[in-house]
Amino acid sequence: MPHRVVFAGGGTGGHLYPALAIAEALVRTAPELEITFIGTRGRIEARVVPAHGFAFRPIWVSGFARKVSPAALLFPVKVLVSVVQSLVILLRLRPAVVVGTGGYVCGPPVFAATLLRIPTLLQEQNSYPGITTRLLAGRVGQVHIAFEVTRTFLRRKDGVMLSGNPIRATVGTVERTDGMQRLRLNPARTTVLVVGGSQGAASINDALLASPDLFERPDVQFVWLAGAGEEDRVRQRLEQMGAGDGVHLYGYLEDMAWAYAAADVVVCRAGASTLAEILCAGLPSVLVPYPHAAADHQTLNARAMADAGAAVVVPDAEVRGRLGTELREILAHPERRASMKIAARSLARPNAARTLAEAVMNLMKESHDG
Repeated sequence: MPHRVVFAGGGTGGHLYPALAIAEALVRTAPELEITFIGTRGRIEARVVPAHGFAFRPIWVSGFARKVSPAALLFPVKVLVSVVQSLVILLRLRPAVVVGTGGYVCGPPVFAATLLRIPTLLQEQNSYPGITTRLLAGRVGQVHIAFEVTRTFLRRKDGVMLSGNPIRATVGTVERTDGMQRLRLNPARTTVLVVGGSQGAASINDALLASPDLFERPDVQFVWLAGAGEEDRVRQRLEQMGAGDGVHLYGYLEDMAWAYAAADVVVCRAGASTLAEILCAGLPSVLVPYPHAAADHQTLNARAMADAGAAVVVPDAEVRGRLGTELREILAHPERRASMKIAARSLARPNAARTLAEAVMNLMKESHDG
């Protein structure tokens, strides 16, 4: 029987893409492995996983509705059914290891794996671990974290390893000149990359629109990922303002490696996967943590970078008044950008995907030898 590994993670790109990065690292190490992802039909994993060439098995689970509603009342039923579905899938596949990358999607499959005594590994992206990680950490074989402070939020102390966040293999490998050419940018200008996520961040977009002088500078250009839901609105405002050729507006870019290669400064939220990519690209950043993230974990993520000198943190409530000022300050001082770049690279863990793939392989070996 061929060795099989099952990944459980999704709901958001922040949980899915680390799983894909580990899976791809595994395939590079052991092409004979059979890899299957467990996720939900209506979320990002149902589209992206098959596009990457991996098998996909759906379960019924969905996120917990925090307000009293029919969906909230149905949640325990969905979890129970999803555990049963996961048990059926795992009994059929008989994987050597099950890997969870956080979020509600990974809860039932990883729990089912522990019931079946299948070796398990959890990878937590954020500084403050999500509820799924906190609930399952004591049951799984290993917990891999990306921030040292995460240890303080976990009850278990053994089997917790600082491995970093796995990122897409192309990040940090593209040359600046290639990024400039791909995005049709002017290499003589300083490039500000604005990332609001796939749906955009309205507060960041509005804060930039409130600083029109930035778009008039001949020495600065913007690669602005306004988000699919925000692109038309932002484009209309820019046209009304008469913004020049220094603004390159997109809804979303699938392969961010080109944008990171061309960038000199990044403005973005503080999701763990995005921060891992910024660090590996060695980029200074202005971070605007999403204010409604569970347990305000994005602020904790951002503070870890700011404390090391790699970033400036602007609370969402202050972004309209401060973002333009902070950007002007960073753009005016190349030496500051240089020191922030050094700090970012010092925090980077570019081999995280390979480290986690090796951990999975070791669990497989221990399971086989046992």
